[in-house]
Amino acid sequence: MAESQKKTNYRWVIVAMLFFATTINYLDRQVLSLTWEDFIRPEFHWSNNNYGTITGVFSLIYAVAMLFAGSVVDKLDTKKGYFWSIFIWSLGACLHALCGAGTNAIMNVLGAAGRITLVSMTLFILARCVLAVGEAGNFPAANKAVAEYFPRKDRAFATSIFNAGSTIGALVAPFCIPPLAKAYGWEMAFIIIGALGFIWMGLWMLVYEKPEKNRRVNAAELAYVREDGDAAPAQKEKTRYPLWKCFRFKQTWAFIVGKGMTDGVWWFFLFWMPSYLKNVYGMSSTDPRFQIAIGVLYLIVMLSLLGGYLPTIFVEKRKMHPYDGKMRAMLIFAFFPLAALFAQPLSHISYWIPVALVGIAAAAHQSWSANIFSTVGDMFPKESIATITGIGGMAGGLGSFFIQQGAGLLFDASEAGGWTVFGAHGIQAGYIIMFTYCAVAYLAAWLIMKSLVPHYQPIEK
Repeated sequence: MAESQKKTNYRWVIVAMLFFATTINYLDRQVLSLTWEDFIRPEFHWSNNNYGTITGVFSLIYAVAMLFAGSVVDKLDTKKGYFWSIFIWSLGACLHALCGAGTNAIMNVLGAAGRITLVSMTLFILARCVLAVGEAGNFPAANKAVAEYFPRKDRAFATSIFNAGSTIGALVAPFCIPPLAKAYGWEMAFIIIGALGFIWMGLWMLVYEKPEKNRRVNAAELAYVREDGDAAPAQKEKTRYPLWKCFRFKQTWAFIVGKGMTDGVWWFFLFWMPSYLKNVYGMSSTDPRFQIAIGVLYLIVMLSLLGGYLPTIFVEKRKMHPYDGKMRAMLIFAFFPLAALFAQPLSHISYWIPVALVGIAAAAHQSWSANIFSTVGDMFPKESIATITGIGGMAGGLGSFFIQQGAGLLFDASEAGGWTVFGAHGIQAGYIIMFTYCAVAYLAAWLIMKSLVPHYQPIEK
């Protein structure tokens, strides 16, 4: 019956929901980076180091939360886990709006204007922590949903589609957030963007059920989803490894290395490219040149959708195993970030040079990310996918913490000390150093991953 029946395509509805959730996720992250230079910094007198501390603490809390978020999603299951995740992060996004009034209220009590930087930083860090705890559940839940609705050969492509939400969020953000902040105040920008998550929550509860329980998924689509031989959860013994046991597998450590060394690169581009355009080219966030430049950068990143499809080509055309196809694709993508080596040295020609080269590097990261996420489903049982994804996310968050904190310190030190690196002076010398790490991180990570897991080796019960 399933063979002759035309299959439904409800799995793409699920991917669309994951895409919109990830878009909202990254819009919420971007509000601060697009308002701090022109709206928040003048009010609270932040330095680059202050901003680096705030983004660094966000990354650190995100890392710790990721360690447990995957386990929570596995226990609550996909529907409830995702619901509570986006509720918490949307609440955290809206809480940022209270930081301004809260700072003023505390300053009135303290009566010491010199502490305004410290007080405002503390309140923003608290709001950022709530945001981080909620956002930690996004990728574990989304990765688990993809594993439930797609066979192994299609998971990298499905992941690249929902992961493109991070690019779309970053692409749309400069066109809507600075104008909102300018027209209604930076507080309203946080509230309006944060409220989008509450709308998504209602839709999620209406559309999501596991494929074997979903009336919108017919027998033919369910057979396609289960073509790897996976039985429905009710038909087999569940294999959910305790968190501590997951660290015994070298496959887990390969994932930790791949995320830990590279996630911070993406977050560096996300959090610091707006500041780069201001510091190097004097652009404000409301400058049309700034908005178009950031928009073009993330349009280039959209090429990463093709990267998610590359393993499918290797599987179907070259008959490679899905895991081997993904590792081959990741090796190819690891070479493209080398373009970032030339971003600052060629920046004197035009601001379009670093925009284009960073766009290429960021597109490579998103292609890398889509494939490394889907390798978890190749190696581990579905009941542990969110847990392993959370562990890798923790590593990525820790890596990002060190990069964000280090970038803030580096930029202040290079600017104050008048550093010179390869002909670049001051803060531009700091960017030379940061772009160099971003360029080589992927090849180094791939080599370590390959040494840990040379060939496809799934975890057995």
